Amino acid sequence: MATTPVPATPKTGPPPARSVLRDTAFLRLWAGTTASGLATWALPFVLGLAVLHRELGAAGPGLVLAARTAGFLVAVAVGGVLADRHSRRTVVLWSALAAASAAPLLALGLGRSLLVMTLAAALAGAGQGACRPAFQALTAEVVAADRRQQANAAMTMAVRTSTLAGPTLTALLAAFVDVGTLLLGIGLLWLVAALLPGHGAPAVGSAAPAPRASLRAEFVDGIREARRHPWFLAGLGALTTVIALGYSATSVALPLISRDRYDAGWVMAAAMTAYTVGALGGALVTARRRPRSPGWSAFAGLAVYGFAPLSLMLPVHPAVVIAAYVLAGIGIELFNVPWFTATQREVAPDKLARVSSLDFLLSYGFAPVGLALIAPAIDTFGVTPVLAVCATACFLAPAAAALVPTARHFGRTAGPGER
Repeated sequence: MATTPVPATPKTGPPPARSVLRDTAFLRLWAGTTASGLATWALPFVLGLAVLHRELGAAGPGLVLAARTAGFLVAVAVGGVLADRHSRRTVVLWSALAAASAAPLLALGLGRSLLVMTLAAALAGAGQGACRPAFQALTAEVVAADRRQQANAAMTMAVRTSTLAGPTLTALLAAFVDVGTLLLGIGLLWLVAALLPGHGAPAVGSAAPAPRASLRAEFVDGIREARRHPWFLAGLGALTTVIALGYSATSVALPLISRDRYDAGWVMAAAMTAYTVGALGGALVTARRRPRSPGWSAFAGLAVYGFAPLSLMLPVHPAVVIAAYVLAGIGIELFNVPWFTATQREVAPDKLARVSSLDFLLSYGFAPVGLALIAPAIDTFGVTPVLAVCATACFLAPAAAALVPTARHFGRTAGPGER
């Protein structure tokens, strides 16, 4: 007797992960980060306008921005400890409010007191510095692990977009309002960064029993955590080398090359724009790209920055320089996004902000040192030898880091048949 066959039950896999861009909690965090980025990148341009309007002396922007950098470097380490000790959301709130409160002080000192502006800039930098590790750790609380690479790509796209939009929006607004009002507008952006992000879910292992150790002891504990991850120390060394030598060398040499070799200021502007556009493209690629060896892929991307100083060494067509900067921008995000994602995955949740602060402290901290040394080196040895050394360092430092144990997978164990 024939029987009616029972229809086979279709096999269903896990539902596709919802895009992180549809997550309200992440969008609030992303918007807050974007506001802080716009405020950060707008300030140098506003100070330049103050010089043009003779409300600030020629040396004023350099002094004010140096004070902001000093405030950043002092606060980033403390902010990392506080973000692991207390609610990350609370640290974002108070540090961004500190940066916002600096804006009216900057406006008050404009044309009246450079000292007031310098102190206000240091306060703004401190707020910015304390925000960075807290934002980084808050991302891990707000976003599930399987969507963090997409989230980090969206975050870095916000940063890159801010580098273009900050000065552009400032230039547009400058046609309608004065410099003091623009400074107050920067404060409003920091206010958005303070108030908009929401709370994340507490990370597993983040609850720490009282009593607490000193700030110094907890920061040292963060260093110990970083030392547990050879790939992190190697990557941080490579990143610091590329920024301190490669990025600093191109920052000094590009204006000189644009003026002396090409006799055209547009080459410098085009190269910097190309770098940002390339970085945006790199972030888009890494949002979904999952290479088999993420660490090696990331270090290869970091090494690509070496093509920027290399292109400035040779008497090539300006299009080659611009293309090299596009590649450098793509490469830096092929490194940044997996790097942030791996740090959020591998580092103990209750030490994540401290380890992130160590990342920002070294990579940002050595940049001024590189800038201070590159210019005298160019005067002494010439631009070509200095660029050659810096390009070589950009290629070799990531290559050396890739040889460190656990670097291939950024902490993941090797796959079948891999060593």
